[in-house]
Amino acid sequence: MTQQLTESRPAEPQPDATRVRFRHRQRTGPAPASAPAVGAHRAQWADAAKGVCIILVVLWHVVVKDYLQIDWHIGVPVPGFWGTLGEQFLPLRMPLFFTISGVFAANAAQRPWRVVARSRIAGFLYLYAVWLLIHTVVLTAAPELPTDRATSALGLLEQLTITPSNLWYLYALALYFTIAKVTRRVPRALVLVPAAALSAVAAAGLLDTPGNRAGLYQNLVFFLAGLHLRAQIQRWAGTATRRRLLLTSGAYVLALAAMAAAGAQQWFGVWTAVSGVAVIFGITAAARLARWSALGRPLARLGRITLPIYVVHMPVLALLHRLLLVPVSGLGGSAQGLIVLGYPILLSGLVIGLSLAIHRGLLAVRAGWLFALPGQRRVEVAR
Repeated sequence: MTQQLTESRPAEPQPDATRVRFRHRQRTGPAPASAPAVGAHRAQWADAAKGVCIILVVLWHVVVKDYLQIDWHIGVPVPGFWGTLGEQFLPLRMPLFFTISGVFAANAAQRPWRVVARSRIAGFLYLYAVWLLIHTVVLTAAPELPTDRATSALGLLEQLTITPSNLWYLYALALYFTIAKVTRRVPRALVLVPAAALSAVAAAGLLDTPGNRAGLYQNLVFFLAGLHLRAQIQRWAGTATRRRLLLTSGAYVLALAAMAAAGAQQWFGVWTAVSGVAVIFGITAAARLARWSALGRPLARLGRITLPIYVVHMPVLALLHRLLLVPVSGLGGSAQGLIVLGYPILLSGLVIGLSLAIHRGLLAVRAGWLFALPGQRRVEVAR
């Protein structure tokens, strides 16, 4: 479990064409003939899933890196509740994010190498390098924030190459696209089985996983599963029922409870299997949620702009942490009691809102190069 605590991923109707957009213009078009069953509804469920995932990513970072660092003296274990709750989503959050990324990557992986190498592999590596430098600079202003950071030129080089930082999702996508492209003609069983074995080995602590390498090793199988099992995933989402939602949520809860009761987090294959159950539940829940327009549509809109939130939220959180840690820790017990329960939700909302505002501001001053490889009109992200 300790390696998991180090963890920090469509405007068009067809889900495999979902993109992170840095212009506020959408193109529309019919679903491709090769996937007639894929419509706007399924695109919405996938975006809604990504919207939930990015909220969970920000919430987890808020809880672990800020909320649990505050000196709470209220006499009730509310902070511990938030920490425990966040841990229950560890098998869901990034595995689901990468599964959806794989679904969207299916068509891109079939494009010529020169296209994939620039728009995907080079694009993600560029974004990773640019924002790693930004994070490294900004995080020096909040040295008390408990997060991975480079403190030397050698450390920065390591994060750029072999031990990715909190931005490891971008690093992973570049690597995963390369693997997907190299193995595109290999039978899927010969791709998925070794990836699942790598996930199980890493989760069991049988590999050296400093920094965020654990997440890198553990989530490849989910990206490849989304890519190779796209049609099955789409059918599953398109036929999701309330009964299936109850069954999958129950299976996820039981799997979490059994893993915790047996202390089996690092048993070989257990974490990967539980994450698989979590992904099945997440797809089902997202498909049902998307049918509730009052909530599904806002989440889908958020899911289309996950990249700016992902890259901007950590510097924003670091600065807010420096601003809030001492004042909130110094509040009296009564005052803390008023905010302790809702603090993570409020701060997460503030972090997301500020991240999006900063993104809009940067685009307004023509700093779009922070969000796209120069020379590209937009970065297509299989998020």
